[in-house]
Amino acid sequence: MNTETIPSESNVIDKTQRVIEIRNLEKSFGDRRVLNKVNLEVFARENLAVLGRSGSGKSVLIKCIVGLLKPDSGVIQVLGYDVPSLSAAELNELRLQVGFSFQGSALYDSMSIRQNLEFPLKRNLGIFDKKELDDKIMTSLKEVGLEHTVDQKPAELSGGMKKRIGIARTLILKPKIMLYDEPTSGLDPVTAAEINELILEVRDRYHTASIIITHDISCARQTSDRIVALINGESKLNGTFEELKATHDEELERFFNY
Repeated sequence: MNTETIPSESNVIDKTQRVIEIRNLEKSFGDRRVLNKVNLEVFARENLAVLGRSGSGKSVLIKCIVGLLKPDSGVIQVLGYDVPSLSAAELNELRLQVGFSFQGSALYDSMSIRQNLEFPLKRNLGIFDKKELDDKIMTSLKEVGLEHTVDQKPAELSGGMKKRIGIARTLILKPKIMLYDEPTSGLDPVTAAEINELILEVRDRYHTASIIITHDISCARQTSDRIVALINGESKLNGTFEELKATHDEELERFFNY
């Protein structure tokens, strides 16, 4: 997909609908404060990149959003849920609507690609009919261009292919929000650009909102409608790629001088 393409009306960001809202979020581990009064919001059908160096708190932020970590203080609203106050059952209900694309793809090496994609359908949706499973699996693989891998094992695939399969496994549950954790980490520039394009295609096809956690300025530029810079655990800058570049902020200069 050409990132310069003007989006159709159905894919325009809906700024009347916040799907994620975070206010004054704080999280510490012992004496080390990892998140310090973080503020951000994501609107319907928006791709927000959270840009920061390793150790800046990006992964902790995303884990707080899905309730894998409990914050020390602050507000986390996701699809109308007050995440820190949710019970285990309510968290499971929320997580069915939030797709999490892990940095390492999180595929089961002992399973074929078919079995990897069957797993969430059986466990989360209770689907066991073979034809329905096959239809959903092949549709999902087709959308990431990897139908031919259905009977292969993850070890037979390249890093980029595993990233695509990981995204397909997440999309198979039709989430409303996608969370991408370092989607281009460890990939060559050509494969990284293909993953960036896939992230845009997912947004346009499924009308998802997304948070893209990344230290890769090319990924942030290509995939995002807006960028929040997370610097030493603080959300300091917020704007488009060009707006952030124009600030000439010392903390961001190393990202832009790539």
